[in-house]
Amino acid sequence: MLLTALALAGHVVLLLWGTRTVQSGVERAFGSDLRRLLGRALRNRMVAMGAGAGVTMLLQSSTATAMMAASFAARGALELVPALAVMLGANVGTALIVRLLSFDVSWLAPLLLLAGYIAFRRAPKGRIRHLGRVGVGLGLMLLALHEMTATLQSSSAASSQDGLLALVAADPMLREFLRTLTDDPIADLLIAAAITYVAHSSVAAVLLVASLAAGGALSPIAAMAMVLGANLGGALPPVLEIDASNPANRRVPVGNLMFRAIGCLLVLPFLRPLAGLLSAWQPDPLAAVTLFHLGFNLVLALVCVGWLRNASFLLTRIFPTPVTPADTVGQPLFLDHAALETPYLALSNAAREMLRMGDLVEALLALVPQALGRRNKLLADQAGRLGRELDRLHAAVKHYLSRLDRAELTGQDARRLTSLLEFAVNLGQAGGLLDKRIGRIAGRETDAIAAVDQDAVRRLLAGVTADLRLAMSTMLTEDTRSADELRAAKRVINDAERTAVREHLSRLGREAEAQQASRQFLGVLHDLKLVNSHLASIGYTVLPPEVA
Repeated sequence: MLLTALALAGHVVLLLWGTRTVQSGVERAFGSDLRRLLGRALRNRMVAMGAGAGVTMLLQSSTATAMMAASFAARGALELVPALAVMLGANVGTALIVRLLSFDVSWLAPLLLLAGYIAFRRAPKGRIRHLGRVGVGLGLMLLALHEMTATLQSSSAASSQDGLLALVAADPMLREFLRTLTDDPIADLLIAAAITYVAHSSVAAVLLVASLAAGGALSPIAAMAMVLGANLGGALPPVLEIDASNPANRRVPVGNLMFRAIGCLLVLPFLRPLAGLLSAWQPDPLAAVTLFHLGFNLVLALVCVGWLRNASFLLTRIFPTPVTPADTVGQPLFLDHAALETPYLALSNAAREMLRMGDLVEALLALVPQALGRRNKLLADQAGRLGRELDRLHAAVKHYLSRLDRAELTGQDARRLTSLLEFAVNLGQAGGLLDKRIGRIAGRETDAIAAVDQDAVRRLLAGVTADLRLAMSTMLTEDTRSADELRAAKRVINDAERTAVREHLSRLGREAEAQQASRQFLGVLHDLKLVNSHLASIGYTVLPPEVA
């Protein structure tokens, strides 16, 4: 019995490791593409459900899908309703994975292991290497399932009675434990939920339950109760591990947990008649367990999809969007270090933080008109504070992105990393220019800049502010049309700056005071042009090299 238990434990660990390997391989090979696919799908709840199922089947993890959906919803880029629909689809996706893996395709295991190993070793880096990782992981999963089934069958054959119960008939403690599993569905549910949470894989947990049921170690009722528990436990990791600094991050994972908990509560009292009907329809315990798992998630998705609007209202009330305190403006909020193992999520987190850097640059731009009219050292102090906050965010983003291992990134993710790093530097330099210039003109000893020149600065400033917003949008979407528009806008600003300089020089007086005000005015124009050039840099990294 001890050897059998050790063998089963080893097979479970191998199954978990294979699942983790597949997930990491798919994330590194297709992570950014899947994230963009999911983002485009989050417009309609039915399409979102299908996208959630598809992405989860590729990632082998509803937790990773939950993190992506929560990221979209938390930053307000998409509505909560389709994000919740993604999670309903993700639950169906995990059930489909279990159903597919339950078929006996163990003959594929050596082929997948061999092909995956060759691809992983031969490819120095990039997508082929990560696909090799996926092949190895799938091979390990199929091998673990085959060995688990073989162990249970050999244990069963070693006795004249069916199943593993005969092997522990002489052990009162184990006999009592198995009797509890058979007689107490609530205990089954809680045990399975705990196991699934520790394993961080509802796929592996349900496959284990199905294998135990096929070997006769679990009754149909106990197996179905543990399937419910695996569904409940699989919804816990995103709730407990997501970045809680912003309560809005919890809306999607808590909503998913709420749906699964309600489903478990409604189904639990009817397990006995359901077990009888399912056993009569499908005598094979392995097939019966996986079909129950699929049916539970499919029915739950179809029932809950009509209530998503009500659920989103409730979740928004429970987890309102927080007001950022003034003393945390310069502190990073989205740089979750746990996401560094998933590059596309880490890149998304950095982009969210850089939106805050853009907000600080816009706040500095808004101070320029106020500093033109008269001396105001309070404005200089305010600009200095904004500049220091921008510097802190700039340093935090650079440090966060520098921790990503470039050797493990796909070519597309590596380009995205370079693009974000360069733009973070440019945002920091733009903020530094504005901080220093505002300090000079707000704390000047000379007269105010002439009204006609102030109007010219305001016109140029309006264009730079519009380009800042376009640049931040281009950074998020990586849209080539926006990048091309940003490049064209840079030329417009440069022409406007030259025109303003020529008009100013044509009316420049000879007085010393006028000369000093002129230097201030020309310095402002020059710095605004440089700021705009820094902002337009993101357009050149998004455009193809032959176009840029």
